[in-house]
Amino acid sequence: MTDLRKTKLALTPKAAPFAIRAEKASDVVAREALLDACFGENRHMRTCQRLRDGRAPAEGLAFSAMAEGRVVGTLRLWHVSAGGIPALVLGPLAVEASSRKLGVGTALMDHALAAAGARGHRAVILLGDEPYYARFGFSSERMAGLSLPGPFERDRLLGLDLHQGALDGAHGMIVPTGLPLPTRKAPRARAA
Repeated sequence: MTDLRKTKLALTPKAAPFAIRAEKASDVVAREALLDACFGENRHMRTCQRLRDGRAPAEGLAFSAMAEGRVVGTLRLWHVSAGGIPALVLGPLAVEASSRKLGVGTALMDHALAAAGARGHRAVILLGDEPYYARFGFSSERMAGLSLPGPFERDRLLGLDLHQGALDGAHGMIVPTGLPLPTRKAPRARAA
């Protein structure tokens, strides 16, 4: 018989712990730099960006992974209609290079999906690699009837029912439905 032992993990300085928290306004510069580093400066040209342009993330569903006081990961969810069915679109998910392989991406995904479910959302959609996202329950099944507002690879359009059957019969264009970003008022000139 094989003797089973528990494997002990030793944290090294490079495996510093991280925490996930709600995104703060002070995270914006670091988040944008992280997204540029992970996806390139042309990331604003991607099809899923059409679902985020001019929109605010879904309330309470924008997260930052923090380590040693800096943003090492980010994930946001956005309101969409999936052919008339209310859903969320996930993305982008990004983790800085030095923090990969530490479970930051998995922790962000688990946290975000749990928070979305707790807030009563019924389904999440994303454009990504099925081998990575399948472990969270995402699949391309039942997504064949949905389209995005631009070019995309059909096998990368994935969905997850947070409530069984939420995406049943989904057919048509995925369109943004979230709140518009607040407009900033220009400062008034002071009278002399």
